[in-house]
Amino acid sequence: MALTRRQKEFMDFLDGFLKQHGYSPSYEELADGLKLASLATIHKHITALTSKQYLRRGFNQSRSLEITDKYYQEQRSRGGPGPAFEIPLLGRIAAGAPVEQFERQDTLSFADFAANPETYALQVRGESMIEDHICNGDYVLVQRAAEAHDGEIVVALVDGAETTLKRFYSEPGDQVRLQPANAAMQPIFVPRSAITIQGKVLAVLRKY
Repeated sequence: MALTRRQKEFMDFLDGFLKQHGYSPSYEELADGLKLASLATIHKHITALTSKQYLRRGFNQSRSLEITDKYYQEQRSRGGPGPAFEIPLLGRIAAGAPVEQFERQDTLSFADFAANPETYALQVRGESMIEDHICNGDYVLVQRAAEAHDGEIVVALVDGAETTLKRFYSEPGDQVRLQPANAAMQPIFVPRSAITIQGKVLAVLRKY
């Protein structure tokens, strides 16, 4: 089933937001961006687009909307922008204490990975991952993901406002440990409800 005009506007806005921020918008941000007064209308669009297989959403999770390949394939068939040999450089990510992220409009070329529309890049700031050979100033290539397994290096959004790069571990009592790869630094313990996994690291690029 084809997209309606309003559904196409919804998908285009969501795609732009994801590329700019690296995480999906809240219902309120969707309503504001699309100039809709009702959150029920946003929910209706999401339900319809999920049914048409343009969207995926995590169960009972905030900011968990993901665009499927179907949307990008149709974009390419219409001659619209699609993933090529460049991916968005969305900002810098803390490798120490979490810090607020900010947007950039640059791109990096990763010909081996860029065919995947769920891939983006972040620049590392800090020393907490140096024992995993991820140093200050490196670029990490990230694939969007809403879940992670123990030991994986993830981009984690903490308390809805701050992002950090750490190894992910589940802990008893519905806690999560964000483990630095630096013996001089302490792990970060947070309730599972306080973090959102935004992606998993695929590769590291270092420029000399």
